[in-house]
Amino acid sequence: MDLAGIWAMCGKNNSSGSSSLGTIIKQKDSKCRRGGMEFESDWTKHRKSSAFTAQAIRSATSFLPWSCKISRSEGFHEFLGRKRASDLNMCFSNVVEQKTPAHLKGGSCLISKFADDFHSPILPGLPDDVAMYCLSLVPRSNFPAMGVVCKRWRSFIQSKEFIMVRKQAGMLEEWLYILTVDPEGNGNHWEVLDCWGQKHHVLPSMPGPVRVGFGMVVLNGKLLIIAGHAVVDGRRSPSADVYQYDSCLNSWNKLADMNVTRYDFACAEVNGMVYAVGGYGMNGESLSCAEVYDPDTNNWTVIESLRRPRWGCFAFGFEGKLYVMGGRSSFTIGNSKFVDVYNTERHTWCEMKNGCVMVTAHAVLGNKLFCIEWKNQRKLTIFDSEDSSWKMIPVPVTGSSSIGFQFGILDGKLLLFSLEKGPGSYTLLYDPNAAPGSEWQTSSIKPSGLCVCSVTIKA
Repeated sequence: MDLAGIWAMCGKNNSSGSSSLGTIIKQKDSKCRRGGMEFESDWTKHRKSSAFTAQAIRSATSFLPWSCKISRSEGFHEFLGRKRASDLNMCFSNVVEQKTPAHLKGGSCLISKFADDFHSPILPGLPDDVAMYCLSLVPRSNFPAMGVVCKRWRSFIQSKEFIMVRKQAGMLEEWLYILTVDPEGNGNHWEVLDCWGQKHHVLPSMPGPVRVGFGMVVLNGKLLIIAGHAVVDGRRSPSADVYQYDSCLNSWNKLADMNVTRYDFACAEVNGMVYAVGGYGMNGESLSCAEVYDPDTNNWTVIESLRRPRWGCFAFGFEGKLYVMGGRSSFTIGNSKFVDVYNTERHTWCEMKNGCVMVTAHAVLGNKLFCIEWKNQRKLTIFDSEDSSWKMIPVPVTGSSSIGFQFGILDGKLLLFSLEKGPGSYTLLYDPNAAPGSEWQTSSIKPSGLCVCSVTIKA
């Protein structure tokens, strides 16, 4: 299907009295052909060969309110409100005239050279903001296929702006990524579940050797796996490597290394930046140093260190502050109850004294932190960031008091994945917004093996 055919579908329901977009493009397309510049040389070569592309565009544009178009004399307001096209008569021939370098204008056979250029339009004949809106309406499961259509589409799907446009369009989909251990104990893998518990796919293997003691952070629809250590020939091999999984394109790539090799450390995202604190160093020494990652520059920068070394801890962000809790400190006997708080605006640390210790599972939901402590597996400990208070609620389980859980977050609810083996294990669901007495339920959402950890990614 050529461009005129695609957009003719979009304009067929337009009853405003003005010429439809499909008619205008058909008229202009004929002029383009008479001028010797065939549309096929640009679009068909790179897109028409994929049946998915036409289907994706049809799917996206079928939702657009084309009946809201205003007359040609008044111009066309773009959906995102940042630009205004004063003349709807713009067509592909005009775009070619503007975008094609002078030395290419003489030969139609060279027109396809600018198809993969990052400066070419996302969808020829449409302003980029409207084209971005169209692509944002395509279901999430189709993103990897969209990413191979052309470089411009791939670049847009990888960008922060793509997530923002989907959020504005109300199209964000929430998927749960669970690192599971195979029931036979032969290995582990990441699997993806949607909010109905349906399994979508298994992630491709992360580059490099299998690691433990790493940090995980979700940032702009992407999962960062940070540092950790591998065991090679029976020896521990710490790493400063950082890998990023793009949930839209279902692929891994390497980011800049950390300044300090570390494992068993705390990390979290705050205001679009990633912070890593403490842990063990290259030679097993305990660390107090900290650093921050800027995704815009792909660079790690050392920041002020903790007052004391700390390892085996975890971190989370609330209202522009980084909280580091749990684990051990060289200045305390046993586990530390101190909470280190970093103000990201003032770049300074302060301290609280009422933290959790020996935390086996934690998750942030809204403005609350949920924890389970090793010493009390049947209690859910909740920290409220608004008044820095703690409360405990019982977990409705029977049997052994040593039953362990790992957490997941999906659709504003807390999932408790049992660490018990066997067909009788089940998933608990805690809804903090449910009516009193009905907060706890069971859920059909369940990984194929034992849950090691999980993250929620919206895209």
